Amino acid sequence: MTDKKKTTIILFSGDYDKAMAAFIIANGAAAYDHEVTIFSTFWGLNAFRKDEQVPVKKGFLEKMFAKMMPRGADNMGLSNMNFAGMGPKMIKHVMKKHNAMPLPDLIDMAKEQGVKLVACTMTMDLLGLQQDELIDGLEYAGVAAYLADAEEGNVNLFI
Repeated sequence: MTDKKKTTIILFSGDYDKAMAAFIIANGAAAYDHEVTIFSTFWGLNAFRKDEQVPVKKGFLEKMFAKMMPRGADNMGLSNMNFAGMGPKMIKHVMKKHNAMPLPDLIDMAKEQGVKLVACTMTMDLLGLQQDELIDGLEYAGVAAYLADAEEGNVNLFI
């Protein structure tokens, strides 16, 4: 009997299209029976933010980061052709027309398939993000935990 193949993805980007690519690959790998981990760090953590504002105590800089970063997967901008918010609206319209899953649904599917979603605790500290501000179903760990998963990975991606 062979061991399960492992796929790890570092989601660094806070761009909607790049996060979509990460979750499409993760869901595909999980469907092929891979053990999948998405380690989300820096701007990629925005995909894990709750849509609604959560009342938590923060310092001035943390409040500024919270205001500048998009709240939730559905509010992230595109890597190209953002056009002051028109680009994401256009791509979401085209996706709906072609029955493509939006990012929040891809994240839910990943959870259902057992994809391990990990929020980088060091980045959370740097950006002032607290667990209450992030979606349910996440694990919280540092880079050592990611490296332990990636060390045995058959596929390791940085997006």
